[in-house]
Amino acid sequence: MQGRLRRLLPAPPPRALLFRSLSSSPPPKGGGDGGSGVPVKQVTRGNLAEVLEELRGRVREATFVGLDLEMSGVTSAPWRDTFELDRDDVRYLKLRDSAERFAALQLGVCPFRWDPAKSAFVAHPHNFFIFPRKELSDCPSHEFLCQTTSIDFLAKYQFDFNTCFREGISYLSRAQEEEALQKLNLLHQDQTSASSTASEGDGDMPLERAADILFTERMKLNFKEWRDVIVSKPDSHLLGNTKCAAGQFQTVFFKMRPAIMLNGFSSHQLQLIEQVLRKNFRDLVYVCTFGEDDTSEKRVVYSDTDEDKILLMKDVQEDLLKSREARVKSAIGIRHVIDLLSSERKLIVGHSCILDIAQVYSKFVGPLPSSIKEFALSIHKIFPHIADTRHLMSVNQAVQKLMKQKSKSLSSAFSFLCPASPSYAMKPSSLSPVKIEVEGDETKSSCFISGAKHEAGYDAYMTGCVFAQLCTYLDIEFDQLSPQDNLATNNKLQKHINLLSPSWNSGTVIDLSSGMERPEPGYMRRYPAPVYDNIVLIWGFMSKVRPKEIKDCICKVFGLGSVISVFSIDSTAVLVQFKKPESVNDFLDLKAVLERTDSAISILHPLSTILEGGQTRAAKYDTYRDICSSSESKYLFADQAEAVCATSENQLQENVDDNLISGVHQSILDGTVLTSVNKGDGTKSGSKNEGDADITCQHILDALHDGRALIGRRMRS
Repeated sequence: MQGRLRRLLPAPPPRALLFRSLSSSPPPKGGGDGGSGVPVKQVTRGNLAEVLEELRGRVREATFVGLDLEMSGVTSAPWRDTFELDRDDVRYLKLRDSAERFAALQLGVCPFRWDPAKSAFVAHPHNFFIFPRKELSDCPSHEFLCQTTSIDFLAKYQFDFNTCFREGISYLSRAQEEEALQKLNLLHQDQTSASSTASEGDGDMPLERAADILFTERMKLNFKEWRDVIVSKPDSHLLGNTKCAAGQFQTVFFKMRPAIMLNGFSSHQLQLIEQVLRKNFRDLVYVCTFGEDDTSEKRVVYSDTDEDKILLMKDVQEDLLKSREARVKSAIGIRHVIDLLSSERKLIVGHSCILDIAQVYSKFVGPLPSSIKEFALSIHKIFPHIADTRHLMSVNQAVQKLMKQKSKSLSSAFSFLCPASPSYAMKPSSLSPVKIEVEGDETKSSCFISGAKHEAGYDAYMTGCVFAQLCTYLDIEFDQLSPQDNLATNNKLQKHINLLSPSWNSGTVIDLSSGMERPEPGYMRRYPAPVYDNIVLIWGFMSKVRPKEIKDCICKVFGLGSVISVFSIDSTAVLVQFKKPESVNDFLDLKAVLERTDSAISILHPLSTILEGGQTRAAKYDTYRDICSSSESKYLFADQAEAVCATSENQLQENVDDNLISGVHQSILDGTVLTSVNKGDGTKSGSKNEGDADITCQHILDALHDGRALIGRRMRS
């Protein structure tokens, strides 16, 4: 907390506070609690309403808006990280898992407005603290995961967890708001219907205890005396307190009718009072309303006619519905910011922002769609213009040369591209840097602090700065930009808009306007391009086996060059890519035969290292997708796979024909498998087996091929 206080800026005088990035002092190295000198407005639930009014004007005038989120974690298990061999649907499943399991703790929004008079951008960074507290009584509490490495990382950079958890702004997604309003409408209809059809005997409680009998009789007398006074002396209720022989009631007005406030009664006593009124007084009505703080208020209201009683209850029900709808609207919270950005249709700028965008959708729109294409098209409707600075860095050769062998992180890009960085002056460049000013407009009760790395508001500012400098490398001249121009439709920028990198190692970008992926320019693959029909998933090794050992074992059976690559998912699973697609079925069939063969070959064959203990499982690539799509959450992939297999065993079988296996197994026992050994020149020599000892893996493969051909002929006939 002391570190945050040291970063507080003194309250500025009653004028705009300007910060010019060209003259800024550099941020301290190594994080810590030192600030950057950039004033970032801190927004909590206490000042949200005030900030929203100011932000509407800032966004409306903005040329573009920087966006960033800080989250409670990224991956729930190492194998849920994105890999180069992941197919687009698998990458999306991992993205969706992250967005749904982890919480958004901060939202950074920074509008950038081009000021022609200053030839500079004016930025207004905002840092919104988020905490998903339960705001509606009939909605479930939020649950989310925390990844210790992420929490430790945020703590290192002085993340204010106290403010987040105590003053963070809650929210309802659009789907949650719609569901809550539907529930209210159904409840209103049910209550209206129930009140119109209720009879005198409905809901009566048996009076078995003496205390209940005495209480109801006393209430009956008190209400009768009060009612009689009201009827006989119509102006007596103006005195406030009406004295009765049996007690004293405070008379109040409710919708221009005399009424009694029922204070100090238990819920059981209130039920008895409601029963007394229903059975004995046609002109007295029990009414329950709710105040602004959701506290209930109970009254007995005098209504002299049946028509007036119906009108009164209708008004009460409508007021109750409006009150509940207002509570739902007030619970929207931080989503107002997202709705604002969506309605203004401004260019949104992020850095490697697909996870941020997925978080925004999951938290503030509704459940994420089932496919990456649906997700892309849905996001495009909400935010029609999104720019990913990581992608923009890959489309310009000058930037690629500048960032060669450098990290593509936001901090690194800001350091090398933006004039606020101390290392900027060390880089020769013929391009004039874009000037950026940060403006604050608070006076006495300043809620600005000096921004720091990995704070969402400051990161949104850095993202916007990087974007502005990248635009100069695309030959975009801001001096020719008028306030009415839409930067997203600029000819030099438009072709790079709405292209997001699904992950840092995907080698592709996804087009939000079509939902289709395309290769990312300049990406250098670490592994050969995957052919998913050629990939087999293997998991459940008894002991740690290195990818090279797995490749060597398989190549001894299928030949040198038969395996393109072996990718380690974690210590318990690998993806093996074969050169030929038929090798996948051959491997699965061979594995099944060997595990069911009780002979020396089941112990001495080259695959024994992989199949040790009989616990190793294997399946095609689609099984990998099914395992990643499961809601199960296990740390090791093998445990996750077994948990999924336990619930959907039939779907995750290794797809080997039992008749085929039995036939090959019997051929081995009968010694009728043809010996067919690969020679060095690629030809095969064949002879009858004379015993189990002569059987090789190639024999079994040949028998499998012959068996499949025979089964195929039988099916055709």
